[in-house]
Amino acid sequence: MVRLEKKATRLYVLDTNVLIHDPMALYHFDEHDVVIPMTVLEELDKHKNGIRDIARTARQVSRTLSDLTHRASFTDIERGIPLPRATGEPGRLRFLCYDDLKPLEHLFSSADNRLLAETCRLRDERPDASVILVSKDINLRIKAAALNVPVEDYLSDRAFDDSDSMIEGAAVYSREQHAAPLWETLDVQVNVERVEKRTFYQLQGDIPTHWHQGMLVSDSENGAEFEAIVREISSSTARLELLTNYRHHGGVWGVHAHDSRQNFTLNLLMDKDIDLVTIAGNAGTGKTFMTLAAAFQQTLDHRDFERVVFTRAPIPMGEDIGFLPGTEEEKMSPWMGAFHDNMDNLLRSDEGESSWDDSATRQLIGSRVQIRAPSFMRGRTLNDTLLIIDEAQNFTPKQLKALISRAGRNTKIVCLGNVGQIDTPYLTANTCGMAAVVERFRDWPHAGHITLKASNARAWRWPPKSFCSHNTNRHSSYSFSSRFPAPSFWRCQGCSAPSVSAAWARRLPIGRSRPTVVSLRVWRSIWALISAPNSTTKADSQNHSISTTTAPSEP
Repeated sequence: MVRLEKKATRLYVLDTNVLIHDPMALYHFDEHDVVIPMTVLEELDKHKNGIRDIARTARQVSRTLSDLTHRASFTDIERGIPLPRATGEPGRLRFLCYDDLKPLEHLFSSADNRLLAETCRLRDERPDASVILVSKDINLRIKAAALNVPVEDYLSDRAFDDSDSMIEGAAVYSREQHAAPLWETLDVQVNVERVEKRTFYQLQGDIPTHWHQGMLVSDSENGAEFEAIVREISSSTARLELLTNYRHHGGVWGVHAHDSRQNFTLNLLMDKDIDLVTIAGNAGTGKTFMTLAAAFQQTLDHRDFERVVFTRAPIPMGEDIGFLPGTEEEKMSPWMGAFHDNMDNLLRSDEGESSWDDSATRQLIGSRVQIRAPSFMRGRTLNDTLLIIDEAQNFTPKQLKALISRAGRNTKIVCLGNVGQIDTPYLTANTCGMAAVVERFRDWPHAGHITLKASNARAWRWPPKSFCSHNTNRHSSYSFSSRFPAPSFWRCQGCSAPSVSAAWARRLPIGRSRPTVVSLRVWRSIWALISAPNSTTKADSQNHSISTTTAPSEP
């Protein structure tokens, strides 16, 4: 684009799309003057009718201009209306109107061409100032460059300058990236203390400048020996807390982390001190899978929340399929393919069977999970809720702000997205709502962000086993949580203990350590097998670590 040596006095001519994109753009040019051509006012008037976001934004811009001109006389408008600033010299708002505007040669009459003509004439009339056209329209900027008109993109809406500059939320000191290990790289003094089963590392010295609250500090991507979250930080001190290891036996609803970033993700999702979690990453890194597992663990098992609300932007990847009949949830169902796919995987057994299609399972899950359209979230207050916002990169910063502000008492918000897959027109990797939330909440102590990286392994399910002790070849069997009947009334899969047949165990909805969701049909078959009067014996107790005991009462 055409660049010039900017003079002390600058006049920024705003295109309509800049005001539509950011209604407060008038106040983002510091001490310089802002020029609104008459062509822009006419386009705002055309867009003001309707209920779409563009119409609401156009009306908001019109109200802002009306407030600025309400008490201004015609002389004040000619001199320029002062634009208030917190500090420094205020800029001025000017309007551009020509009665004898000549169109540019070889260009037909259109709003963009009239805007170019008005900018060229203002440039000729004000040789003492730098006249710069500001537009979000790429084609208009190309035409301006061809006509040697100084033009710029609107940059104040960017959360960061470069799309690759979004924070990762992790500082990994692996040997592949650093010559020295973690503690040799850091020039700090370390004090370790343990408070109520939580281990803290108090660092004092030269703290890295790129560290921030709520980030991961690890010594390796895979197989890390030290993984901690930054709780407090200043220029010379930092307080780190060791993470819970959610690998192997310590999974979340049967889901286990594979690398440091996945383990940190599960820690953020399960941390009661973290109210806002943002998870970025490419497709297939386990964002939705781990989030749903943590949501059901905290909602169905721990009872930390009363419900899970799942929403996403209904933006098509290609051509729209048109009108969708049915209720709100039925209309949102085609957009919830990721939700249904992950539920199918979460409720799948080792034999490949899934109970997600079972009506009783769907009814139980549906009583706690609500699928809502973002269009109807305005005015709501969500209490005791875990709100999951999927595909957050397709929301504008204003839309995502409206969703996050729905949080009420005991509410946790999880934003999932990939800035490399934006389907909303006019949004980029550094102007979307996902980027804005990550940057705005970077230093908030109750927020955490992590960018997952693709690897050969994803978050996985591995059911911990209970073993028979009668044989050196330890036979495996399923284990239960305390909310379900004890595993002492069914048989080992590796032998013929006189207990309940293991056939029902293979019908459990998921091969994992906590079968939280079991269909009513399965429970009835289990109870029919264990309710016999003589089914409770101590037979073979000397040969088996899992023996039969008194059958529990019917749940």
